[in-house]
Amino acid sequence: MRSLKVRFALLLGGTAIVVVLAAAAALAAIGAAERTVDRTLEAQRRLELLAELSGRLTQFGLAAVETVGNPDNQPEAMAIARDNADRALATVDEALARSFPPSDDPADRMQYAARTRPMAQLRAARAVLDRQVALISRQTDPERRQDAIKGALNGFGAMTGQPLSFLIEAERRSMALGSEQARALSERLRVAAASAVAAALVLLAILYRGVTRPTLARIEEVRRAASAIGRGALDTRLSVATRDELGLLMTNVNRMAARLARRESRVAADRAALEDTVAARTADLRAANARLEAVDQSRRRFFADVSHELRTPLTVILGECDLALRSTSRGGDPGPVFATIKKRAQRLKLRVEDLLRVARSESGEIAFDKRPLGLALVLSEAVDNMASEAARRRVGLTLDPGTRDVECLADREWIRQTVESLIDNALRHAAGLSRVEVALAAEPGPVGRITVTDDGPGFDASEAELFERFRRGKSAGPDETGFGIGLALARWIVEQHGGTIRLGAGPDGRGARVSLDLPALDPAWDAQAAGHAAGGAQVKESAA
Repeated sequence: MRSLKVRFALLLGGTAIVVVLAAAAALAAIGAAERTVDRTLEAQRRLELLAELSGRLTQFGLAAVETVGNPDNQPEAMAIARDNADRALATVDEALARSFPPSDDPADRMQYAARTRPMAQLRAARAVLDRQVALISRQTDPERRQDAIKGALNGFGAMTGQPLSFLIEAERRSMALGSEQARALSERLRVAAASAVAAALVLLAILYRGVTRPTLARIEEVRRAASAIGRGALDTRLSVATRDELGLLMTNVNRMAARLARRESRVAADRAALEDTVAARTADLRAANARLEAVDQSRRRFFADVSHELRTPLTVILGECDLALRSTSRGGDPGPVFATIKKRAQRLKLRVEDLLRVARSESGEIAFDKRPLGLALVLSEAVDNMASEAARRRVGLTLDPGTRDVECLADREWIRQTVESLIDNALRHAAGLSRVEVALAAEPGPVGRITVTDDGPGFDASEAELFERFRRGKSAGPDETGFGIGLALARWIVEQHGGTIRLGAGPDGRGARVSLDLPALDPAWDAQAAGHAAGGAQVKESAA
């Protein structure tokens, strides 16, 4: 039998059959007991009715004696006694009819006939006595009436005594028989109950040995295997001997253990990879912390430089103002003094503008007014603006506009300021500088490339470090200080225009070169797009 469902179905079916048979046997026993008790009770009831009938017949005989002895009295007592005797006879007949209904059983018919014949004799005795009383009552001689009534009573007693005795004895035997049958039935029920209990115990033992114990043993085996797997013994396997439901369960447990083993191996590999990743990320975090420390040092130096950059021009301005006041009071020429004041104020203004540009770029307050413009004209303006500073430093500043102009969609002022900032960085930070060249070239893409090249010593740090804010390179002298924000701000502006900025070496590997690549406009770019771009956002001016 390969299916537990079939086994348990047979078990339940057999149990149900046993229960049904036990219930049917119990109902049959109960019915037999009820019938036996009913027969006994009916015999007792008939016995009581016969006793009552005997009393009624006795009363009828006494009423007959009284009627014959006193003929002048009203015959009502005789009639009442007669009616009572008739009713008692009818009651006994009805009881007999109920106890012995029409049946094909010969024994029942014989019992009914044996009881109906004595009842007929009792009716006949009552009728005979009634006729005799009527005849005796017509005689006039009292002595003869007395003798006649005595003879009638003796005959009535003889006619009723034997049938009543027979009926009473028959009912007593019926009661005794019912008691014996009840005791025999009780004994049979005890035997049947003991047999049923024994059969049930045997059946339970057979079912336990054949179905329950093997099933429980296999379930216990599955439980132990599951506990072992739960403790981590993933090499645990169950022996599958059958292909029933428990066999399928054991197979699934084996598959689950195998999958868990494979998954554990993958988890171990993932854990090792995760540990490697954590180690790598930890190293990255340490490097980031080191960079943050460097940035923090740069910020502290930045604030020190801000203080120096702002304090030095203000000190010079205040000192020059004092000199101007003294010169004026003495009649001297204040022109050189005011020239110095103007120079220092312009430097202070540039530093403050740098700080404002950085703050606006970080807060997102800068809005670009992008319009189509030629880069050659922008570069020419930047070179012209920085020419005086280059001449003061005795550095040659030249412009190479290329073979043709490049048109871009950009903010004119911000591009110019970016180029000026790159020229200013070259002038201030390149030691031994003799020339700076600003060039424009059209590259495929289309791209407009702006380069600022010098013949100085070149960059002293990596490109990533120099593009960090507040990171400064080497300075040409103690007076050439700055905030270290020029390249960072330049990269931000170029990226906002969709371009790129790169640092490199000059020709033949000497000097430094900064390259700005800006997307050029397509020659097919139409006037409608130009008008739409011209209506863009305007630059937000600071209240300062």
